[in-house]
Amino acid sequence: MPIIDNILIASITPYFLEKQVFWFQENLQEILQSSKTQQFFQDNIIFLKQSDRYSSSELLRKLDIMGYEKVFKISDPGEFSQTGGIIEVFPINMNQAIRLDFLGNIIESIVLLDITVADEEKAKEILKKKLTSEKLFSDIKNIASGDYLVHLDHGVGKFIGINNINNGEYYVLEYAKEDKLYVPVGLERKLSRYVGFTDPAISRLGSSLWQRTKRHIKENVEKLAKELLALYSQKEIVTRKPYAIDKELESQLASGFMHQETPDQIQAIEDIKKDLQGEKPMDRIVCGDVGFGKTEIAIRSSLLAVSNNYQVAVICPTTILANQHSNNFKKRFEKLPVKIAIISRLQTKKEQKKILHQLQTGTIDVVIGTHRILSKDIEFKNLQLLIIDDEQRFGVKQKEKLRQARPSLDVLSLSATPIPRTIYLALSSFKNISLMQTPPTGRTAIHTQILPYNKNAIQEAIRAELAREGQVYFLHNRVETIERTKEKLKKLIPHVTFSCIHGRMPEKEIVNIMDNFQKGKTKVLVATTIIENGIDLPNVNTIIIEDASRLGLSQAYQIRGRVGRSHVKSFAYLFYPKKLTPLAKERLKTLAQAKELGAGYQIAIKDLELRGAGNILGKEQSGSINKIGLNLYCQMLADAVEKMRQ
Repeated sequence: MPIIDNILIASITPYFLEKQVFWFQENLQEILQSSKTQQFFQDNIIFLKQSDRYSSSELLRKLDIMGYEKVFKISDPGEFSQTGGIIEVFPINMNQAIRLDFLGNIIESIVLLDITVADEEKAKEILKKKLTSEKLFSDIKNIASGDYLVHLDHGVGKFIGINNINNGEYYVLEYAKEDKLYVPVGLERKLSRYVGFTDPAISRLGSSLWQRTKRHIKENVEKLAKELLALYSQKEIVTRKPYAIDKELESQLASGFMHQETPDQIQAIEDIKKDLQGEKPMDRIVCGDVGFGKTEIAIRSSLLAVSNNYQVAVICPTTILANQHSNNFKKRFEKLPVKIAIISRLQTKKEQKKILHQLQTGTIDVVIGTHRILSKDIEFKNLQLLIIDDEQRFGVKQKEKLRQARPSLDVLSLSATPIPRTIYLALSSFKNISLMQTPPTGRTAIHTQILPYNKNAIQEAIRAELAREGQVYFLHNRVETIERTKEKLKKLIPHVTFSCIHGRMPEKEIVNIMDNFQKGKTKVLVATTIIENGIDLPNVNTIIIEDASRLGLSQAYQIRGRVGRSHVKSFAYLFYPKKLTPLAKERLKTLAQAKELGAGYQIAIKDLELRGAGNILGKEQSGSINKIGLNLYCQMLADAVEKMRQ
């Protein structure tokens, strides 16, 4: 094996991943010169010479910080391994791996190994996607002392806090025999929250057990990736004509948006454009909190389809939400030649017949509706984009119905808290995901109180909101007793206008009640979970949930998000009865912890943990997940899938 005099190792950063191998060779002297004065190059390169004095432990630490993954045996760019005084590295700026032989703190030799990469571009693309997935998997906001974290190189440890050492902040993880690992704040991409279906086994720090476990699971994951790719092969081979982007129309629509786009909104729009400009049909989920601008994403995506002479179908779980979307779409498209229609049971048969004819002839560009859109009597001239709002409210068969008839259909799903199956598919790379976690300017977190049922607290909460001329949601989730509850509240707070709403009412009555509430004619709306989906009323800034223990985690989070839709401080009061089941306690604890804006994705992951993944994964996979955690398991699966797709 050839021995070389020196070696440059570049960090795994987007900047370096854009560069070809020959760039590093041609610009070596400039890179080394820059490292003398520029912090970026000081932090992101290692330059070693044979016979240099360099601590092997310092090299391992720097490789870790630069994003390289420690493995049992290296095979791909971005990996390193250690056996005694030998460190093997596959630099991202080389087509070949190297071995460094240390004698004490002296580099005795630098050897080129017979481990190569066949296609540099593919290898770089995989690493770029890995960086994106690491960001996705490494969401450790609201981590609490006692929670388990997974370190990519060292395994599962118990988080015990953040310590300040020598003016630097470190996450402190405890392993078996009180071994401790200090991870610099800023290196979160090496950490992920442990999500499993049993408490994890914790080993000693520095043992080879973790690397062996990862290698064994990686082999199993590769088998699963093959099976899943075979299962999804039909979707993989379907193609359609790429969309053309009309920048003038895009700019015209964007100029009518009344708010400043958040960075996450801009990224989601770019992700969707990239999907549509490719040949493979889009299957993307946009996961963002209620009020974070998912509707605007749907509007911009619809224009992309319509400008390519395609039709768009927007499916909503309730008539109320369909009605609201219809108003929003019409308002946003009023200056553009886009024909929008709503179809639901609110319309007469004559009105529906007219819409059906217009859909068939292509006169209507965007149709918005409930499950009615899935009916057999609806035929489209040229449907190409399906937008599913609040996708967790639709079953798998419902979501697949239109795509079965049109395999090349582009699908965009919107959700604050995706169902476990969707999360798993997204994490495993079978669905693309865009996260919207940045709140719009001026939005503040909902002030949440979780407390035992108390009439006086309810009375005080309603009076406080009405005193600042706001409105209130009161959630009572039993149709049989909702009228009685409304009468009790009237006695508790007289001289206040109340109304109630539930799903068994005629749809026209529901729309009228919501219309009166929106216009401020009603001050307190007593409702069932019918208000869960998409009602945007900026003047309603207090919600009272009479018994939060009866709601699922994602559902409670979604309903809490019905308030706080403006710059006004909002309040949520989640009451519970004296006796709580352990699962209900855990759900309420999670809601209490998820205080800041943008926690919907975390809630969905926690929901997956609480509900279990038995209907998604086999027993074999569940066993592997318990060893390394769901986040790392899905990351490994996503990596394996991407490698096989290349």
